[in-house]
Amino acid sequence: MINNTDLIALQNYVTSGNEYDGVHEDTLILDLSHSNLKQRHIEIRFDKHTTISSLRDKIYQKTGTKPHFQHLQFKSSPNGQILWEIAPNIDSTRMLGYYSLSHGMCCHCIDLDPNSGSAGGAYEDTSLVKRYQMSDEDYDKRKGTLRDWSRQQQAKDKNFSLAKHAKEHREMQEAQRQAKLGLELPKGFEYDDQGKVVRIEEDEPEPSKCDNEEKKECEFGPETVDGIAADMRCEVSPGNRRGKVAFVGEIPELGSGGYWIGVIFDEPVGKTDGTVAKSGKRYFEASGPLYGGFVRGKNVQVGDFPEIDIFDELDSDSDDEL
Repeated sequence: MINNTDLIALQNYVTSGNEYDGVHEDTLILDLSHSNLKQRHIEIRFDKHTTISSLRDKIYQKTGTKPHFQHLQFKSSPNGQILWEIAPNIDSTRMLGYYSLSHGMCCHCIDLDPNSGSAGGAYEDTSLVKRYQMSDEDYDKRKGTLRDWSRQQQAKDKNFSLAKHAKEHREMQEAQRQAKLGLELPKGFEYDDQGKVVRIEEDEPEPSKCDNEEKKECEFGPETVDGIAADMRCEVSPGNRRGKVAFVGEIPELGSGGYWIGVIFDEPVGKTDGTVAKSGKRYFEASGPLYGGFVRGKNVQVGDFPEIDIFDELDSDSDDEL
């Protein structure tokens, strides 16, 4: 014995047996299918007094096949037995009730139009649609585009480039983020009189006083890696790539020797997995073949550099990274 009224209502619904109970006696529920289309229109309601002519108009609205090209078949189900066939322009004034159809049957339209727009999947196969591609010449003529803006900026500053602009924009965003967190501003930024973060012009570095014989010691000596230790977060140039320091020390078999910093990058933007290809010696373990790099100290800045996505174009010809 079930006392719960909700369960009783659910039981009655499940065991009712006929999904069309309650449908008005003058209503007929049919599926519509088409010879050229995969799509099927499910449970379309018609009045039994609807004429074949009106049915054809309905099919025309949904499929694009004109009435005089429609060969109709009434089936017991979408893939069932054919009960009635109506050729084009035949029985147009007869009503659906004449054919003794039942709910759930299917009206299938065979498209006889030799030039039908739906033939060959033209209405449904998106791979047949030719994508519009604007030529460079047409894009150059358009105003208000990124390329047009870039040309305007280059006219003002011959050294302007979109890559440089994007890099400076990211650097400013990072400086503003650190300002909000109350952290020390990155190099090249300061607060103005109103407390706003602004970029400052950095002094040009003094020319190297090293002669050829002292170049290795001067450029690649231990002072170039002062203050850098394993597990520190860092940012590597070129590309503002971020990662973690994994190794600091000399690598005699690499490049011109001297001191190097091994970095595990957050993204696959490196050139190694921590192994020196020339000798096969491993100095640290990166998470993948391109997640590691050996970088000169002058290209590494340590500090608060949380992981971010990296989009900068990288200079693969640099002699300062291997």
